[in-house]
Amino acid sequence: MTKELILEDFLPYRLSILSNTVSSSIAAAYERRFGLTIPEWRVVAVLGRFPGISAVEVAERTMMDKVAVSRAVTKLIKSSRIDREFADADRRRSILNLSAQGRKVHDDIAPLALKFEADLLHGLSEHDVATLNSVMERLMARARLVGSPNP
Repeated sequence: MTKELILEDFLPYRLSILSNTVSSSIAAAYERRFGLTIPEWRVVAVLGRFPGISAVEVAERTMMDKVAVSRAVTKLIKSSRIDREFADADRRRSILNLSAQGRKVHDDIAPLALKFEADLLHGLSEHDVATLNSVMERLMARARLVGSPNP
């Protein structure tokens, strides 16, 4: 007997809804104060931690679609928040870095993001947070395994 798929109980659906809800909640503050979309903030955040990487590497680190990263990068270049150089060895490979303006935006948003995270986790014990982190890491590893061509 096969189990019935109940969408609202289906883990991938629930994780997606949770992710969208959390991202949308904080995105309103990014948009209002800094004029940034979620993909743009993710690019800024990744470049703040890993300067000098390519758009492809940003996509790999964020698990975002390459087209979404490309659009975000284009907007951030136009708004002077990131700088793009081309690699000497391979002129097709661009290197991205935060500009001074982009660094300021990153440094202004980071405390807001950390406060949002603290507010979100408020009421959970240290043990709960450690368990949540452990479960998320195990689910990520399992999702990569299950999603690979040869599980």
